[in-house]
Amino acid sequence: MFLTITTTGTPERPATDLGFLLHKHPGRAQAFSTSHGTAHVFYPEADDRRCTAALLLEVDPVALVRRGRGKGRGGAPDAALAQYVNDRPYAASSLLAVALSGVFSSAMRGVCNARPERAGQPLPLRIEVPVLPARGGAELVRRLFEPLGWAVTAEPVALDAEFPEWGDSRYVRLVLESGTLTLAEALRHLYVLLPVLDDAKHYWVSSDEVDKLLRAGEGWLPGHPEQKLITSRYLSRRWSLTRQAMERLELVRLAEADDSEVEDIDNAVEAETEAEEKPTPLVVQRREAILDALRESGAARVLDLGCGQGQLVQALLKDARFTEIVGLDVSMRALTIAGRRLKVDRMGERQASRVRLLQGSLAYTDNRLKGYDAAVLSEVIEHLDLPRLPALEYAVFGAARPRTVLVTTPNVEYNVRWESLPAGHARHGDHRFEWTRDEFRAWATAVAERHGYDVAFRPVGPEDPEVGPPTQMAVFVINAVKEAKAA
Repeated sequence: MFLTITTTGTPERPATDLGFLLHKHPGRAQAFSTSHGTAHVFYPEADDRRCTAALLLEVDPVALVRRGRGKGRGGAPDAALAQYVNDRPYAASSLLAVALSGVFSSAMRGVCNARPERAGQPLPLRIEVPVLPARGGAELVRRLFEPLGWAVTAEPVALDAEFPEWGDSRYVRLVLESGTLTLAEALRHLYVLLPVLDDAKHYWVSSDEVDKLLRAGEGWLPGHPEQKLITSRYLSRRWSLTRQAMERLELVRLAEADDSEVEDIDNAVEAETEAEEKPTPLVVQRREAILDALRESGAARVLDLGCGQGQLVQALLKDARFTEIVGLDVSMRALTIAGRRLKVDRMGERQASRVRLLQGSLAYTDNRLKGYDAAVLSEVIEHLDLPRLPALEYAVFGAARPRTVLVTTPNVEYNVRWESLPAGHARHGDHRFEWTRDEFRAWATAVAERHGYDVAFRPVGPEDPEVGPPTQMAVFVINAVKEAKAA
């Protein structure tokens, strides 16, 4: 499948600036591996007056079938041949959209350090796609692109030029022209609308596709007259995801109409919920208890060990007193979700300098964790087998040695108060153990003694007079006298 982007220029503003904007040099051809083949970028023409960048995607149909595992177009059990004989290698689709995102990711975000002033300026653009699936025909192509400022030429492709009586296929030759859009805007339009017109995706659509849609649709999708159709098709007509996306787009529209931030609209909804006096979730109470303890400690540089999906890191970033925040987790999937939650790729330079997400295991010492004011192990230890706790203990208290360590864990005695929890069951299927208050105190006291810390204990959540709080927290602080003697 094939796509070209052409622009024109002057000696003062040469067209070859397109190479800087795309981060691909016009003087050489480049190849990039993708999960379904190879993407080639080259320039059929490149001078001051006119420059054309081409993206050629060579699809490996065997890899496509193996990765798709029989799903998607041509993947039905009774259509084995169609898995290998289909339009995927030739017609622009979600495969090309993913290649655009991967090969031109910086350009899509509007980032160009070499020509920053050009990245935000409209360009005379001409985009050509020789074969584009269009379920809805040329009329739908115009309805999707024209409201965005494109002059659209969508010529139907005949089923067979030798037999015109057979009529037209569902494919069109697409030409888009505009002088009012930036390159980043153009690429985001293509990223969303190519799979919309194809009305199919080559991969499983999950909840993170909503975030992708809203990022790429920022600035144009909330007001598009075909918003509902775009959203539904992009999310493969999954009604739950479509509803979620439409609700978030409506928040954007309301915020723009009110000249306010989306977060303000969300906060208003939360405030109304609080007014109904619904109980604060335990996870929120736990996070607030941790934040209070960190503020009391005076910590500025904080480790969130076992950060999961980044909820605590997100809360720490909102408080300017925490100048350096590191989230560490063994799961790359959790770190990817955390990155999306924090919108790391869209942070300003100052905010981005405050946070890092690292992959690592607490079963091993890690020099990257040394020298921090505080570390948090929130609902982490109970996910380890008991024989592995000494390794974690040494990695955190013996090797990293932050001045303050906060550890929270469930209080198993409180489980009898959970009506929905069957007797004898842990709160989470992955919990290897859950301790009583005495067991937790005994472990924490021994750890503090071995490594020169003092330890105090705090309840988290409503404290029951008989079984205690739902969560227990230990606050470890290095004892300077013990540390000096040890030295």
